[in-house]
Amino acid sequence: MSSRPDSVPLQEGNMSKPNSGQLHSVLEVHREMPKDHFVWSLLSFIYCNPCCLGLVALIHSIKARDRKVLGDIEGAHNYASTARTLNIISTVLFCIYVVIAIILTAVLFDQVARLVHSLQPC
Repeated sequence: MSSRPDSVPLQEGNMSKPNSGQLHSVLEVHREMPKDHFVWSLLSFIYCNPCCLGLVALIHSIKARDRKVLGDIEGAHNYASTARTLNIISTVLFCIYVVIAIILTAVLFDQVARLVHSLQPC
């Protein structure tokens, strides 16, 4: 595990004469911690798990959290973005399934109502 400094001193002026009273600038790098989307992955796994996408998203979220703890921000970002993409796909597929189920239920009830109405004597 390599550790990168959060600030890097920059030297201005002639590099052939180090430490000759030159001004030094400090460049501060702020690394934003990526979100691991753990709760969303857990809900996708429990409630809407089409094609096991919720499980795969949960695994990637756990790996993102582990990478974040180890200090590997780039690896955590990669796993987190994969988990986010899988969660989006899983949620969209679940919403499509719900809409199809509502439409099929409405059509089924309409057909049953027509059948019952046609069997009643006038």
